[in-house]
Amino acid sequence: MDFHAALNNILNPPVLFFFLGMGVVFFKSDLRITEGVSKFLSLYLLFSIGFKGGHELFKSPFAEEHLLTLIACMFMACFVPIYSYFIFRAKLDHANSAALAGSFGSISAVTFVTAGAFLHSYGYEYQGFIVAGMALMESPAIVLAVIIDRLGKKKSNGNQNEKIQWGHLLHEAFFSSSVYILIGALIVGYLSGESGWNTTKPFTEDIFKGLLTFFLLDKGIDAAKQMREMKKVGFFLIGSALAIMIINVVISILLTKIIQMPIGDALMFVVLCASASYIAVPAAMKDSIPEANPSIYLTVALSIVFPINIIIGIPLYFYILKVIAGTV
Repeated sequence: MDFHAALNNILNPPVLFFFLGMGVVFFKSDLRITEGVSKFLSLYLLFSIGFKGGHELFKSPFAEEHLLTLIACMFMACFVPIYSYFIFRAKLDHANSAALAGSFGSISAVTFVTAGAFLHSYGYEYQGFIVAGMALMESPAIVLAVIIDRLGKKKSNGNQNEKIQWGHLLHEAFFSSSVYILIGALIVGYLSGESGWNTTKPFTEDIFKGLLTFFLLDKGIDAAKQMREMKKVGFFLIGSALAIMIINVVISILLTKIIQMPIGDALMFVVLCASASYIAVPAAMKDSIPEANPSIYLTVALSIVFPINIIIGIPLYFYILKVIAGTV
């Protein structure tokens, strides 16, 4: 691996502020970030990447390669929660297995934007349709996780009357705040074109990295808090999470090779497949699978998968893709 790239990623201000946030908990600082500020930063990042993606779609005509990539996004969003469920069922009950499967099947938008900042620092860019792919990947896993949970309940309890509240579930999956603002900003960015981009650029791009840095400070605090729950997760879940990440990375890299994605698009796709949701899925699981323990699926996604991706994963995937492309 290119250790220079890995070191540069670790020394990147957003990643360093993630460690700084973890230090808040470890050193018992009184630094606090309110829930309202955290929510604003999350919505801002989603708005910004959605709007930028819409602008890129406006500039770039849709090609066959883009369609194949979106199909690959949907395939991974549906395949990952199904196979990962059976891995987790080796040790866990169906509710926790389903919630974890949904978390791995969905994506982490913050990992995505961190990878985008990494790409930009090396002079690479990604195209707007990848943002559309991210939006497509967030919701199917939520729906599949609940379906898997209900099927598991029917099998274990013999209760054939266990029903899925489809209206509530689909509304939560496709109109949750994160999905709504991401897709909405994508559409607005596309419809407003170049003039809209020029108007909003100071907000959507110029201050982006600063707010991302502040948001990762907040996520560092959250990750360190969840690490207290690590003993509940255990070695099985740590090993399972790493195994699923590796499987997802291998499959996604093979798909980028088949589709022949450019390195920038390929990295963003691999990062999406390797990440796990700790925002959208936990919010949905709280209502849809209340039996699942949040300290398990939150700890795995936020304190294991997320740090590995932003510290080691992103530069490692980038290097592998460059080797495959023959540019190393």
